[in-house]
Amino acid sequence: MNEAVKFHFRVDGDDFTSAGQASVQVKKSLRQLGISPEIIRKVSIAMYEGEINMVIHAGGGEADVLIYENRIEIILADHGPGIANIELAMQEGFSTAPDNIRSLGFGAGMGLPNMKRYSDSIKIDSEVGRGTTILMTVNL
Repeated sequence: MNEAVKFHFRVDGDDFTSAGQASVQVKKSLRQLGISPEIIRKVSIAMYEGEINMVIHAGGGEADVLIYENRIEIILADHGPGIANIELAMQEGFSTAPDNIRSLGFGAGMGLPNMKRYSDSIKIDSEVGRGTTILMTVNL
């Protein structure tokens, strides 16, 4: 694979039932490409957590997955409120999700920590009032 295999998805911020569809599609595609189950699991979890965060906090966004010979890059971008304190947001259990979202079983404060846990590197670029872009890399 000299050039990246690319996938692009729009994440609908108004529909919890569609949240996770992009990560399911990527999971199927990675299987078809013969990627190991361990890598597929890491990518699926990290991407799902990102999708849910975009739905909960940002009104949706876009997800790009690029598959290279030695790595998979997941790029999540939104135009939501941004993350005021990334260090605090990375702490397990910290959440700004409203009570109605928590009552649905989401917003437990594990999204960003799980994204970090299931990727080999994570870079978060966020500006309050402008949005957030997250680049996660999973090495092959």
